[in-house]
Amino acid sequence: MGKSVFVKFVSEPRNDPMKSVVGLACAAQAVKDGHDVSVFFAAAGTRLLDASYLKDLDQEMGGDEQMVTGFVKVLIEKAELYCSFGSVKAVLGHQEGDGALIVPDDDIQWSGPPGVIALATASEVQITY
Repeated sequence: MGKSVFVKFVSEPRNDPMKSVVGLACAAQAVKDGHDVSVFFAAAGTRLLDASYLKDLDQEMGGDEQMVTGFVKVLIEKAELYCSFGSVKAVLGHQEGDGALIVPDDDIQWSGPPGVIALATASEVQITY
């Protein structure tokens, strides 16, 4: 039986791209291993939902392979995704509901600190990148 895994992305991926790639890979692996995975993107971690940033990160990691985007697609398809509406506005300049993220608006839950606390306290495993 799988565990409840909460993965939170808050770090600036531009400062440490490998940390973000490792985090996405671990979150995707947890999904593939059958765990119940919730992923929360907040602060600069919301950059990982920007299609143009992911394209750049894919190129940095090896060009045509689209490994990073592949990890995100696994999460979109199989994990519960959450995002800070305030962080998206501050970091990316977008608002909830304007369709600017790689995740369709209907496939993400918008929240803030209350959502982070609820997910963290309900999970068995917490990982932060």
